[in-house]
Amino acid sequence: MTLLQGQTATRSLTITALSVRTFAELTGDYNPLHFDEAFAASTKFGRLVAQGGLTTGLLHALVAMDMPGPGTVFLSQNWKFTAPVYIGDTISARAEVRSVHPTKPVCQLQIEVRRGDGEVVLEGEAWCYTFRGGAPTTQR
Repeated sequence: MTLLQGQTATRSLTITALSVRTFAELTGDYNPLHFDEAFAASTKFGRLVAQGGLTTGLLHALVAMDMPGPGTVFLSQNWKFTAPVYIGDTISARAEVRSVHPTKPVCQLQIEVRRGDGEVVLEGEAWCYTFRGGAPTTQR
């Protein structure tokens, strides 16, 4: 795939209680913010929240499967969480190509994840490398 500056891709995911449980089983993240309703209600979140890894996992899927696509890995990430994701929320990740290296299969992406209500829950940038036998090129 030839990547172009300004090119975008999106991917969505609905966060369920099963998603949160499965993530905890895989990672060991049983923080009471994710499982103890009384504890979560006593925090500024007011209710159970999903692990941040579920939000960033959506970005991994977007990069690996959509754009740049299969064979792509993150080289670096610089993002911040700006709002919580609650169980039951549908989140949508968006990546935009900011730059493409002219001779290497490396690109810079602007990243944003929003909840279904439109609030940004994560924003930042990432650098990616694609293992597919050739460098992405820009069209002129």
